[in-house]
Amino acid sequence: MACDACVRQTKAPPRCCLASTARSSCICSSARPSVPERLDYLRDDGRIYERSFAIIRAEADLSRFSAEEADVVVRMVHACGCVEVASRIVFGAGLVGAARAALARGAPILCDSQMVAHGVTRVRLPAQNDVLCTLHDPRVARLAEDLRTTRSAAALDLWQDRLGGALIAIGNAPTALFRLLEMLDAGAPKPAAILGMPVGFVGAAEAKDALAADSRGVPFLTVLGRMGGSAMTAAAVNALARAGI
Repeated sequence: MACDACVRQTKAPPRCCLASTARSSCICSSARPSVPERLDYLRDDGRIYERSFAIIRAEADLSRFSAEEADVVVRMVHACGCVEVASRIVFGAGLVGAARAALARGAPILCDSQMVAHGVTRVRLPAQNDVLCTLHDPRVARLAEDLRTTRSAAALDLWQDRLGGALIAIGNAPTALFRLLEMLDAGAPKPAAILGMPVGFVGAAEAKDALAADSRGVPFLTVLGRMGGSAMTAAAVNALARAGI
């Protein structure tokens, strides 16, 4: 017998339908792709997060961190997939409390790159905080020429009006972190906290060493050496914004 779909499409039973009474042999069966056999893997996003964090806590050495700091470290490790990075993470005194208090009162999050800004999960923010990146502001190119520096560094000069009490998130450009320290040395308003973990082979380790050696009185978080990056920086912001998964 012909299936209903073939009769509607052809106005007459096609040969395949007449040749067999088995519906699976009908040409219309090709219009309904079979569901491939699924591989065995975890599909529940909540359980994936929980298991990932459990693995990190089992494999990373978190003994030198407070409980609140360890929560931040776990998210940073999760972002890069490298438990060894925990040994390079340094918290300045009071970082977690200062960052969370700033976010709770609505402080803006000033980012050196769009990658950091886009990585911040807005629904986690406690006060609908502004997340800003000035890198693509049309004034930046001229500022970079005048200052004889990179655009990433020059973009920070547009932070002046919002720098005081802000949460700084630098995860891409070492020159941006150097520029921030220069601005603070020149008397710029102090932010509430600095997440300074740019990645790279030129200047990254040096910029973070400079921050760790003298944060200009601002609580800080950094990743010593060449490692760091936008994903880890955004992960730190998200962890500080709200505890838990």
